[in-house]
Amino acid sequence: MVFVLGVIAFAICIGISIALHECGHMWVAKATGMKVRRYYIGFGPKIFSWRRGETEYGLKAIPAGGFCDIAGMTAVDELAPDEVERAMYKQKTWKRLAVMFGGIAMNFVLAFVLVYTLALGWGLPNRDTTAVNSSTVAGTQCVAPQDADGNFRPCDGLGPAGAAGLRNGDVITAVNGEPTDTFAEVVAAIQDERGTVTVTVDRAGESLTLPVEVQETQRLFPVENGAPVETELRTTGAIGVARTASTLDYDPVSAIGGSASYTVFIAGQTVQAIVDLPSKVGALWTSITGGERDPNTPISVVGASVIGGQAAERGLWEVFVTLLATLNFFLGAFNLLPLLPLDGGHIAVTIYEGIRNKIRSLRGLGKGAPVNYLKLMPVTYVVILIGGAFMLLTLTADIVNPIQIFR
Repeated sequence: MVFVLGVIAFAICIGISIALHECGHMWVAKATGMKVRRYYIGFGPKIFSWRRGETEYGLKAIPAGGFCDIAGMTAVDELAPDEVERAMYKQKTWKRLAVMFGGIAMNFVLAFVLVYTLALGWGLPNRDTTAVNSSTVAGTQCVAPQDADGNFRPCDGLGPAGAAGLRNGDVITAVNGEPTDTFAEVVAAIQDERGTVTVTVDRAGESLTLPVEVQETQRLFPVENGAPVETELRTTGAIGVARTASTLDYDPVSAIGGSASYTVFIAGQTVQAIVDLPSKVGALWTSITGGERDPNTPISVVGASVIGGQAAERGLWEVFVTLLATLNFFLGAFNLLPLLPLDGGHIAVTIYEGIRNKIRSLRGLGKGAPVNYLKLMPVTYVVILIGGAFMLLTLTADIVNPIQIFR
Protein backbone atom coordinates (compact mmCIF):
# COMPACT_ATOMS: atom_id res chain seq x y z
CA MET A 1 0.00 0.00 0.00
CA VAL A 2 2.81 2.42 0.88
CA PHE A 3 4.42 1.66 -2.50
CA VAL A 4 1.21 2.48 -4.38
CA LEU A 5 0.70 5.68 -2.41
CA GLY A 6 4.33 6.62 -3.08
CA VAL A 7 3.86 6.11 -6.83
CA ILE A 8 0.71 8.22 -6.79
CA ALA A 9 2.38 10.91 -4.65
CA PHE A 10 5.36 11.13 -7.02
CA ALA A 11 3.09 11.30 -10.07
CA ILE A 12 1.12 14.12 -8.40
CA CYS A 13 4.38 15.96 -7.66
CA ILE A 14 5.34 15.68 -11.32
CA GLY A 15 1.93 17.09 -12.23
CA ILE A 16 2.50 20.00 -9.84
CA SER A 17 5.90 20.63 -11.46
CA ILE A 18 4.31 20.78 -14.90
CA ALA A 19 1.51 23.00 -13.59
CA LEU A 20 4.02 25.42 -12.08
CA HIS A 21 6.04 25.44 -15.31
CA GLU A 22 2.97 26.59 -17.21
CA CYS A 23 2.15 29.03 -14.40
CA GLY A 24 5.57 30.59 -14.98
CA HIS A 25 4.64 31.32 -18.60
CA MET A 26 1.15 32.53 -17.69
CA TRP A 27 2.14 34.83 -14.82
CA VAL A 28 4.85 36.59 -16.84
CA ALA A 29 2.57 36.91 -19.87
CA LYS A 30 -0.17 38.50 -17.78
CA ALA A 31 2.34 40.77 -16.01
CA THR A 32 3.65 42.08 -19.35
CA GLY A 33 0.19 42.83 -20.76
CA MET A 34 -0.37 39.78 -22.98
CA LYS A 35 -3.64 37.87 -23.12
CA VAL A 36 -3.67 34.30 -21.82
CA ARG A 37 -6.64 32.56 -23.38
CA ARG A 38 -6.35 29.13 -21.76
CA TYR A 39 -4.37 27.40 -19.03
CA TYR A 40 -4.77 23.61 -18.99
CA ILE A 41 -3.09 20.71 -17.25
CA GLY A 42 -3.09 17.54 -19.35
CA PHE A 43 -4.07 16.80 -22.94
CA GLY A 44 -6.93 15.08 -24.70
CA PRO A 45 -10.60 15.21 -23.63
CA LYS A 46 -11.56 17.95 -21.20
CA ILE A 47 -12.61 16.82 -17.72
CA PHE A 48 -13.68 20.22 -16.41
CA SER A 49 -12.91 23.90 -16.81
CA TRP A 50 -13.87 27.31 -15.48
CA ARG A 51 -13.33 30.88 -16.58
CA ARG A 52 -11.84 33.68 -14.52
CA GLY A 53 -11.47 37.00 -16.22
CA GLU A 54 -10.26 36.53 -19.79
CA THR A 55 -8.60 33.14 -19.10
CA GLU A 56 -10.15 29.65 -19.20
CA TYR A 57 -8.61 27.20 -16.70
CA GLY A 58 -9.08 23.46 -16.87
CA LEU A 59 -7.98 19.85 -16.53
CA LYS A 60 -7.76 17.29 -19.33
CA ALA A 61 -7.80 13.51 -19.20
CA ILE A 62 -4.22 12.62 -20.18
CA PRO A 63 -1.78 13.77 -17.46
CA ALA A 64 1.19 14.01 -19.80
CA GLY A 65 1.92 17.70 -19.71
CA GLY A 66 0.04 20.94 -19.99
CA PHE A 67 -0.17 24.13 -21.99
CA CYS A 68 -0.63 27.87 -21.69
CA ASP A 69 -2.36 29.41 -24.72
CA ILE A 70 -1.10 32.98 -25.14
CA ALA A 71 -2.75 35.02 -27.86
CA GLY A 72 -0.47 35.51 -30.86
CA MET A 73 2.43 33.30 -29.79
CA THR A 74 3.22 33.17 -33.51
CA ALA A 75 2.17 35.31 -36.45
CA VAL A 76 0.06 32.47 -37.87
CA ASP A 77 -2.31 32.49 -34.87
CA GLU A 78 -5.84 33.73 -35.51
CA LEU A 79 -6.54 36.77 -33.37
CA ALA A 80 -9.75 38.32 -32.10
CA PRO A 81 -10.04 42.11 -32.55
CA ASP A 82 -9.14 42.73 -28.90
CA GLU A 83 -6.03 40.54 -29.19
CA VAL A 84 -4.29 42.19 -32.13
CA GLU A 85 -2.26 44.76 -30.19
CA ARG A 86 -1.63 42.35 -27.31
CA ALA A 87 -0.36 39.53 -29.53
CA MET A 88 2.80 38.01 -28.14
CA TYR A 89 4.72 38.12 -31.41
CA LYS A 90 4.22 41.90 -31.56
CA GLN A 91 5.71 42.55 -28.12
CA LYS A 92 9.23 43.71 -27.36
CA THR A 93 11.94 41.07 -27.47
CA TRP A 94 12.61 41.19 -23.73
CA LYS A 95 8.94 40.58 -22.93
CA ARG A 96 8.74 37.56 -25.23
CA LEU A 97 11.95 36.13 -23.79
CA ALA A 98 10.71 36.72 -20.25
CA VAL A 99 7.56 34.72 -20.98
CA MET A 100 9.52 31.83 -22.48
CA PHE A 101 12.06 31.77 -19.67
CA GLY A 102 9.28 32.06 -17.08
CA GLY A 103 8.36 28.38 -17.25
CA ILE A 104 11.96 27.20 -17.32
CA ALA A 105 12.87 29.41 -14.37
CA MET A 106 9.94 27.98 -12.40
CA ASN A 107 11.39 24.47 -12.75
CA PHE A 108 14.81 25.67 -11.61
CA VAL A 109 13.35 27.54 -8.63
CA LEU A 110 11.28 24.52 -7.64
CA ALA A 111 14.36 22.30 -7.91
CA PHE A 112 16.34 24.66 -5.66
CA VAL A 113 13.53 24.69 -3.08
CA LEU A 114 13.55 20.89 -3.07
CA VAL A 115 17.34 20.82 -2.63
CA TYR A 116 17.05 23.31 0.22
CA THR A 117 14.40 21.09 1.82
CA LEU A 118 16.72 18.12 1.39
CA ALA A 119 19.58 20.03 3.04
CA LEU A 120 17.50 20.92 6.09
CA GLY A 121 15.70 17.60 6.44
CA TRP A 122 18.35 15.00 5.64
CA GLY A 123 21.56 16.83 4.73
CA LEU A 124 23.24 16.95 1.32
CA PRO A 125 25.57 14.27 -0.06
CA ASN A 126 29.24 14.79 0.71
CA ARG A 127 30.67 14.98 -2.80
CA ASP A 128 34.24 14.46 -1.58
CA THR A 129 34.10 10.78 -2.56
CA THR A 130 37.80 10.30 -1.80
CA ALA A 131 37.21 11.25 1.84
CA VAL A 132 33.91 9.38 2.12
CA ASN A 133 35.29 6.13 0.73
CA SER A 134 38.67 6.27 2.46
CA SER A 135 39.67 4.53 5.69
CA THR A 136 40.43 7.86 7.38
CA VAL A 137 39.18 8.17 10.96
CA ALA A 138 36.79 11.10 11.33
CA GLY A 139 36.64 10.68 15.11
CA THR A 140 36.38 8.13 17.91
CA GLN A 141 33.29 7.36 19.97
CA CYS A 142 31.75 4.94 22.44
CA VAL A 143 30.15 1.83 20.95
CA ALA A 144 26.38 2.36 21.07
CA PRO A 145 24.17 -0.74 20.63
CA GLN A 146 21.37 -0.57 18.08
CA ASP A 147 17.78 -1.68 18.64
CA ALA A 148 15.38 -3.40 16.26
CA ASP A 149 14.03 -0.05 15.06
CA GLY A 150 17.49 1.12 14.03
CA ASN A 151 17.90 3.56 16.90
CA PHE A 152 21.18 3.78 18.85
CA ARG A 153 21.00 3.55 22.64
CA PRO A 154 22.93 6.01 24.79
CA CYS A 155 26.55 5.21 25.68
CA ASP A 156 29.46 7.06 27.26
CA GLY A 157 33.22 6.91 27.46
CA LEU A 158 36.03 7.13 24.93
CA GLY A 159 35.28 3.82 23.28
CA PRO A 160 37.91 1.17 22.45
CA ALA A 161 39.56 3.12 19.61
CA GLY A 162 39.79 6.33 21.62
CA ALA A 163 41.18 4.49 24.64
CA ALA A 164 43.81 2.83 22.44
CA GLY A 165 45.02 6.19 21.12
CA LEU A 166 43.46 6.47 17.65
CA ARG A 167 43.00 10.08 16.60
CA ASN A 168 40.94 12.06 14.18
CA GLY A 169 42.74 12.03 10.80
CA ASP A 170 44.51 8.68 11.29
CA VAL A 171 44.35 6.52 8.17
CA ILE A 172 43.75 2.86 9.02
CA THR A 173 45.96 0.93 6.65
CA ALA A 174 45.62 -2.59 8.10
CA VAL A 175 43.75 -4.69 10.70
CA ASN A 176 45.67 -7.70 12.06
CA GLY A 177 48.10 -7.21 9.20
CA GLU A 178 45.41 -7.34 6.49
CA PRO A 179 45.45 -4.16 4.31
CA THR A 180 42.36 -1.92 4.40
CA ASP A 181 41.77 0.72 1.76
CA THR A 182 38.19 1.72 2.62
CA PHE A 183 36.14 2.16 5.76
CA ALA A 184 33.93 -0.75 4.67
CA GLU A 185 36.99 -3.02 4.69
CA VAL A 186 37.85 -1.85 8.21
CA VAL A 187 34.36 -2.70 9.43
CA ALA A 188 34.41 -6.10 7.70
CA ALA A 189 37.81 -6.91 9.23
CA ILE A 190 36.65 -6.12 12.78
CA GLN A 191 33.03 -7.31 12.96
CA ASP A 192 33.92 -11.02 13.32
CA GLU A 193 36.85 -10.42 15.70
CA ARG A 194 36.78 -10.70 19.49
CA GLY A 195 39.41 -9.80 22.07
CA THR A 196 42.26 -7.57 20.85
CA VAL A 197 43.10 -6.62 17.28
CA THR A 198 46.14 -4.76 16.00
CA VAL A 199 45.25 -1.67 14.02
CA THR A 200 47.93 -0.13 11.80
CA VAL A 201 47.50 3.56 11.07
CA ASP A 202 49.28 6.20 9.05
CA ARG A 203 49.58 9.36 11.14
CA ALA A 204 51.12 12.27 9.24
CA GLY A 205 53.40 9.87 7.34
CA GLU A 206 54.36 7.79 10.37
CA SER A 207 53.18 4.15 10.59
CA LEU A 208 51.88 3.11 14.03
CA THR A 209 50.48 -0.21 15.25
CA LEU A 210 47.98 0.05 18.09
CA PRO A 211 46.32 -2.79 20.05
CA VAL A 212 42.57 -2.18 20.28
CA GLU A 213 40.06 -4.12 22.38
CA VAL A 214 37.06 -5.23 20.31
CA GLN A 215 33.68 -4.63 21.97
CA GLU A 216 30.62 -6.75 21.23
CA THR A 217 27.50 -4.83 20.29
CA GLN A 218 24.22 -5.18 18.37
CA ARG A 219 23.76 -4.01 14.79
CA LEU A 220 21.03 -4.37 12.16
CA PHE A 221 21.97 -6.48 9.13
CA PRO A 222 19.91 -7.31 6.01
CA VAL A 223 18.42 -10.80 6.06
CA GLU A 224 20.01 -12.97 3.40
CA ASN A 225 17.53 -14.03 0.72
CA GLY A 226 14.87 -11.98 2.51
CA ALA A 227 12.74 -9.08 1.39
CA PRO A 228 14.73 -5.97 0.36
CA VAL A 229 13.71 -4.15 3.56
CA GLU A 230 13.94 -7.12 5.99
CA THR A 231 16.63 -6.80 8.65
CA GLU A 232 17.64 -8.56 11.87
CA LEU A 233 19.80 -7.76 14.90
CA ARG A 234 23.11 -9.56 15.15
CA THR A 235 26.00 -9.49 17.58
CA THR A 236 29.08 -7.99 15.98
CA GLY A 237 32.45 -6.55 16.93
CA ALA A 238 33.18 -2.81 16.91
CA ILE A 239 35.92 -0.47 18.12
CA GLY A 240 34.17 2.91 17.94
CA VAL A 241 35.71 4.74 15.01
CA ALA A 242 33.65 7.24 13.04
CA ARG A 243 33.87 7.48 9.28
CA THR A 244 33.73 10.63 7.20
CA ALA A 245 30.08 11.57 6.90
CA SER A 246 28.42 10.65 3.59
CA THR A 247 26.03 13.56 4.14
CA LEU A 248 26.63 17.09 5.40
CA ASP A 249 24.19 18.73 7.83
CA TYR A 250 23.06 22.35 7.53
CA ASP A 251 21.15 24.98 9.46
CA PRO A 252 18.66 27.32 7.70
CA VAL A 253 21.40 29.86 6.85
CA SER A 254 24.24 27.54 5.80
CA ALA A 255 21.73 25.49 3.78
CA ILE A 256 21.43 28.38 1.32
CA GLY A 257 25.09 28.16 0.28
CA GLY A 258 25.12 24.37 0.45
CA SER A 259 22.00 24.16 -1.70
CA ALA A 260 23.44 26.61 -4.23
CA SER A 261 26.61 24.52 -4.52
CA TYR A 262 24.69 21.28 -4.85
CA THR A 263 22.34 22.92 -7.36
CA VAL A 264 25.32 23.78 -9.59
CA PHE A 265 26.50 20.17 -9.29
CA ILE A 266 23.09 18.76 -10.29
CA ALA A 267 22.85 21.27 -13.15
CA GLY A 268 26.17 20.04 -14.53
CA GLN A 269 25.07 16.40 -14.19
CA THR A 270 21.80 17.24 -15.92
CA VAL A 271 23.47 18.94 -18.88
CA GLN A 272 25.79 15.96 -19.29
CA ALA A 273 22.81 13.59 -19.16
CA ILE A 274 21.05 15.54 -21.92
CA VAL A 275 24.21 15.49 -24.06
CA ASP A 276 24.44 11.72 -23.55
CA LEU A 277 20.79 11.01 -24.47
CA PRO A 278 21.43 9.95 -28.11
CA SER A 279 24.12 7.50 -26.99
CA LYS A 280 21.66 5.75 -24.66
CA VAL A 281 19.33 4.55 -27.42
CA GLY A 282 21.33 1.36 -27.95
CA ALA A 283 21.42 0.57 -24.23
CA LEU A 284 17.66 1.09 -23.95
CA TRP A 285 17.02 -1.22 -26.90
CA THR A 286 19.32 -3.85 -25.38
CA SER A 287 17.40 -3.73 -22.09
CA ILE A 288 14.12 -4.27 -23.96
CA THR A 289 15.43 -7.21 -25.99
CA GLY A 290 16.71 -9.21 -23.02
CA GLY A 291 19.92 -7.50 -21.98
CA GLU A 292 20.74 -6.01 -18.60
CA ARG A 293 19.31 -2.56 -17.86
CA ASP A 294 22.01 0.05 -17.50
CA PRO A 295 21.15 2.10 -14.38
CA ASN A 296 22.46 5.21 -16.18
CA THR A 297 19.87 5.02 -18.95
CA PRO A 298 17.02 7.57 -19.03
CA ILE A 299 13.74 6.84 -17.28
CA SER A 300 10.20 7.86 -18.16
CA VAL A 301 7.71 9.54 -15.86
CA VAL A 302 6.35 6.07 -15.12
CA GLY A 303 9.80 4.75 -14.22
CA ALA A 304 10.53 7.75 -12.02
CA SER A 305 7.19 7.33 -10.24
CA VAL A 306 7.91 3.65 -9.57
CA ILE A 307 11.30 4.51 -8.05
CA GLY A 308 9.60 7.22 -6.01
CA GLY A 309 7.15 4.61 -4.74
CA GLN A 310 9.96 2.23 -3.85
CA ALA A 311 11.74 5.00 -1.94
CA ALA A 312 8.55 5.82 -0.04
CA GLU A 313 8.02 2.14 0.79
CA ARG A 314 11.47 2.03 2.40
CA GLY A 315 11.06 5.36 4.16
CA LEU A 316 13.84 6.89 2.03
CA TRP A 317 12.16 10.23 1.53
CA GLU A 318 15.50 11.88 0.85
CA VAL A 319 15.71 9.74 -2.32
CA PHE A 320 12.14 10.76 -3.20
CA VAL A 321 12.97 14.47 -2.85
CA THR A 322 16.32 14.16 -4.66
CA LEU A 323 14.72 12.40 -7.62
CA LEU A 324 11.99 15.04 -7.83
CA ALA A 325 14.57 17.86 -7.71
CA THR A 326 16.66 16.19 -10.43
CA LEU A 327 13.58 15.72 -12.60
CA ASN A 328 12.76 19.43 -12.34
CA PHE A 329 16.31 20.33 -13.35
CA PHE A 330 15.97 18.01 -16.33
CA LEU A 331 12.63 19.52 -17.38
CA GLY A 332 14.04 23.03 -17.19
CA ALA A 333 17.30 22.24 -18.97
CA PHE A 334 15.66 20.10 -21.66
CA ASN A 335 13.25 22.92 -22.49
CA LEU A 336 16.26 25.17 -23.17
CA LEU A 337 17.19 23.12 -26.25
CA PRO A 338 16.77 25.38 -29.31
CA LEU A 339 14.26 23.07 -30.96
CA LEU A 340 10.58 23.63 -31.69
CA PRO A 341 8.13 23.00 -30.11
CA LEU A 342 10.24 23.33 -26.94
CA ASP A 343 10.53 26.69 -25.19
CA GLY A 344 14.12 26.87 -26.37
CA GLY A 345 12.92 26.81 -29.97
CA HIS A 346 10.69 29.83 -29.39
CA ILE A 347 13.55 31.54 -27.55
CA ALA A 348 15.86 30.95 -30.52
CA VAL A 349 13.30 32.42 -32.94
CA THR A 350 12.77 35.46 -30.70
CA ILE A 351 16.51 36.11 -30.38
CA TYR A 352 16.93 35.77 -34.14
CA GLU A 353 14.17 38.30 -34.79
CA GLY A 354 15.61 40.67 -32.18
CA ILE A 355 19.12 40.58 -33.69
CA ARG A 356 17.77 40.86 -37.23
CA ASN A 357 15.61 43.86 -36.35
CA LYS A 358 18.51 45.54 -34.55
CA ILE A 359 20.67 45.17 -37.67
CA ARG A 360 17.84 46.52 -39.86
CA SER A 361 17.45 49.49 -37.51
CA LEU A 362 21.15 50.32 -37.84
CA ARG A 363 20.70 50.26 -41.60
CA GLY A 364 17.74 52.63 -41.36
CA LEU A 365 15.18 49.97 -42.17
CA GLY A 366 11.97 49.05 -40.37
CA LYS A 367 11.33 45.79 -38.57
CA GLY A 368 11.30 42.66 -40.67
CA ALA A 369 8.31 40.34 -40.96
CA PRO A 370 7.87 37.81 -38.14
CA VAL A 371 9.39 34.38 -38.76
CA ASN A 372 6.98 32.18 -40.70
CA TYR A 373 6.37 29.24 -38.36
CA LEU A 374 4.64 27.35 -41.16
CA LYS A 375 8.01 26.98 -42.89
CA LEU A 376 9.45 25.54 -39.65
CA MET A 377 6.69 22.95 -39.25
CA PRO A 378 8.52 20.13 -41.10
CA VAL A 379 11.47 20.44 -38.70
CA THR A 380 9.05 20.66 -35.76
CA TYR A 381 7.32 17.45 -36.85
CA VAL A 382 10.67 15.67 -37.07
CA VAL A 383 11.54 16.77 -33.51
CA ILE A 384 8.12 15.61 -32.26
CA LEU A 385 8.50 12.27 -34.05
CA ILE A 386 12.00 11.61 -32.68
CA GLY A 387 11.05 12.80 -29.20
CA GLY A 388 7.91 10.67 -29.17
CA ALA A 389 9.82 7.59 -30.32
CA PHE A 390 12.44 8.13 -27.61
CA MET A 391 9.75 8.54 -24.94
CA LEU A 392 8.05 5.34 -26.11
CA LEU A 393 11.37 3.48 -26.05
CA THR A 394 12.08 4.69 -22.52
CA LEU A 395 8.57 3.85 -21.31
CA THR A 396 8.81 0.34 -22.78
CA ALA A 397 12.17 -0.22 -21.07
CA ASP A 398 10.69 0.94 -17.75
CA ILE A 399 7.84 -1.58 -18.12
CA VAL A 400 9.79 -4.54 -19.51
CA ASN A 401 13.08 -4.11 -17.64
CA PRO A 402 12.86 -1.33 -15.02
CA ILE A 403 15.92 0.13 -13.30
CA GLN A 404 16.52 -1.50 -9.91
CA ILE A 405 18.21 0.84 -7.46
CA PHE A 406 16.93 -1.02 -4.38
CA ARG A 407 18.18 -4.60 -4.11
